[in-house]
Amino acid sequence: MVGRTDKNNTLVEIRDGAFSFGQTLIFKQVNLQIAKGEIFCLLGPNGCGKTTLIDCVLGILRLDRGRILLKGRPWTGRSPRATAQVMAYVPQRHDRHFAFSVLDLLLMGRTPYTPFYGAPGRLDIDKAKKILDMFGLSHLMHRDYTLLSGGETQLVMIMRALIQDTPVIIMDEPTSHLDFRHELMVLETLVRLVRERHLTLVMATHFPNHAFYFENAGIPVSVNFMGNRTVYPAGRPSDALTEANLARFYHIETAVMSHTLPGKA
Repeated sequence: MVGRTDKNNTLVEIRDGAFSFGQTLIFKQVNLQIAKGEIFCLLGPNGCGKTTLIDCVLGILRLDRGRILLKGRPWTGRSPRATAQVMAYVPQRHDRHFAFSVLDLLLMGRTPYTPFYGAPGRLDIDKAKKILDMFGLSHLMHRDYTLLSGGETQLVMIMRALIQDTPVIIMDEPTSHLDFRHELMVLETLVRLVRERHLTLVMATHFPNHAFYFENAGIPVSVNFMGNRTVYPAGRPSDALTEANLARFYHIETAVMSHTLPGKA
């Protein structure tokens, strides 16, 4: 079973999951457990099925076989509103069609808690303003978000997920368009939220250093590789991100090096 969880602390679980597009098998025999307060890092080459697996967890796609459980109960078939109160999602790509302001786009993260004919309230607006200030982006509040850069748009999508106030956030390559400063800002924010709120984070990433960053911050992290149409357990980053594993799943020769900063144990 993938993950380092005990049964009482398991938040999300997949049992014997399989999915195909028509006759094309994407993955099979996927068994994984994700614990509350854990960062679950999913690594693997392009085209291995990471995004498809995430879409199945979110309910965008349905497994051909197997079950998805939340706190031990079947999760498949829940309404989009119910799902959005439990899981927030940051996609790897976002198409911009309508000229919403940044503030309006952030407030869409509060939609799961807004009455059908209602509008965001003062508390919702305050949440949006607070997170803009946290990221130093208050100057974008009234900007047409279709005119933002790719990196700014990605930051807005991450902020929208954060103000959704869900116990689980699923991120598909969330920092791929960010500069170094904003990448570190996002990672620092996620560490703080995991610590303070016991947030559970599922992150598909191409950057092994992200997993090392979380581990060095003292956050529970499990690394899991996707390849050969399934998911393989690997354990803690320091145990999992080896030259042998990187060669096995990415078909590259690399060296893994560690360095202790002066003054750090």
